[in-house]
Amino acid sequence: MFNRTVLITVGLLIASNVFMTFAWYAHLKNLHSRPWWLAALFSWGIALFEYLLQVPANRIGYTTLSLPQLKIMQEVITLSVFAPFSIWYMNQPLKLDHLWAGLCLVGAVYFIFRS
Repeated sequence: MFNRTVLITVGLLIASNVFMTFAWYAHLKNLHSRPWWLAALFSWGIALFEYLLQVPANRIGYTTLSLPQLKIMQEVITLSVFAPFSIWYMNQPLKLDHLWAGLCLVGAVYFIFRS
């Protein structure tokens, strides 16, 4: 199941999520004193790169994976990228509840890939 296509999909989704995480949240740290529309323009500029990776990732992945599998994979990758960003870039504390939420995602991965 985890063939070359899946690995390429995962790699592209990881890269796209790095861009998207910065597009969605970095302005809270870097542009908090600027007008919201400037932050939106800045975020849209970053999001363009996210889409240039995410769209091919989903098109490639859909040749091997089902749509629900792609979605769950995307959510796990999103949170796997967001957690370190939140801790190291945004200086947010890590809480035990984050571990429990992560374990729920492991369950989601199990159920969506088991059949």
